[in-house]
Amino acid sequence: MALSSLKDVYIDQLQDIYSANRQALDATRKLQDVAKSSELKEALGSGVKGIEQGIEVVGNIVKSHDAKPTAEFCKGMEGLVKEVKAHVLDADFGDDDVRDAMIITQYQRMAHYGMAGYGCVVAFAERLGLDSDADKLRECKEETEGGDAHMTGIALGSVNKAAQH
Repeated sequence: MALSSLKDVYIDQLQDIYSANRQALDATRKLQDVAKSSELKEALGSGVKGIEQGIEVVGNIVKSHDAKPTAEFCKGMEGLVKEVKAHVLDADFGDDDVRDAMIITQYQRMAHYGMAGYGCVVAFAERLGLDSDADKLRECKEETEGGDAHMTGIALGSVNKAAQH
């Protein structure tokens, strides 16, 4: 599809976010499986729920514009998921606390990518006068920001200290 208008860019980027979220969901579940800290496991579980909600919201918005949510594949998140695999899932750790510190690092990289995407589509929706879309997408962005802040709190509160030895 040729991108001929801001609306076309908006739909394209929503489809990209949908793909990114689906990839991040699988990666986050895998991170949760290998996390040691119960606090981190719980936060990753909340992340899974938030990503699932984002998938639903974005999918419904795309469909409301007569487009298919799955029409795009996000190469950016594909790269971040490869980083999760290389730096956590396939990496050799001598200490579970060190792995937890790396889990937070990789999760936050995915979250920041998501925040950037949501910020763009919120701005597009606002410019296009799609107030309902903008409100829903802003909630997704704020949820992602909250998850990111929670991870920072876990890192600063316990995980980084335990990994320091």
